[in-house]
Amino acid sequence: MLWHKTIGDGPSLVLLHGWAFNSDIFQSLIDKYKTNYRITVIDLPGHGRSRDIDGNIESWCNELTKIIPEQSILLGWSLGGLLSTYIASQIEISKLILVAATPCLVNNENWNYGISSEVFDQFAINLKNDTTKSLKRFVYLQSKDKSQLQELYKSIQKYPASHSALNTGLEIIINSDLRDIYKDIAVPKTSILGSLDTLVPVKIKEWYEAVGSQTSIIRSGHLPFIDKDFKL
Repeated sequence: MLWHKTIGDGPSLVLLHGWAFNSDIFQSLIDKYKTNYRITVIDLPGHGRSRDIDGNIESWCNELTKIIPEQSILLGWSLGGLLSTYIASQIEISKLILVAATPCLVNNENWNYGISSEVFDQFAINLKNDTTKSLKRFVYLQSKDKSQLQELYKSIQKYPASHSALNTGLEIIINSDLRDIYKDIAVPKTSILGSLDTLVPVKIKEWYEAVGSQTSIIRSGHLPFIDKDFKL
């Protein structure tokens, strides 16, 4: 069983974090909403305090769904958004919230709302050659707030993700195209974007709205949920 904890009272809200991080990144969100929701946080496979799980998006999500209560509100940030989208097609949830996330992170000939595959390919090479330096660089893409960045990097260092989990997570990011799955999800869908995000272009708002997703933008980077203006 993956590491997880539940806090608060109210409707079930499950939070899934992004690549290389752990669920501690949601602490400010927990403090803000624990009187309104029964919040469950989960460390992704091989991240934080969770054990490694070999495989792909399917095997990761199979483990996650063992913990997620039915009819939960499911919130996924970044890589957690990809996983949340997949999970929402497998179990009954009440609402899907994607934060700084997209069903397809890499551009292709039919999709220009992501990042070029060359960027991810180079990142994978750098990760293999110097994991510490690559992770530090990745953290510094998240925000312009230096004190905030230092806290984020401390969190990664305290509970470092395994090499296997980092590689599997990167493969999920590079290879997943869940656009059709996202379109077919019938429950209410919300997308919250950061106008300064360098990883998920804010122009994806037009695609989200075209497929029936309520979309909002706040002035932040790749971490909208730690901004004071963030609202569920």
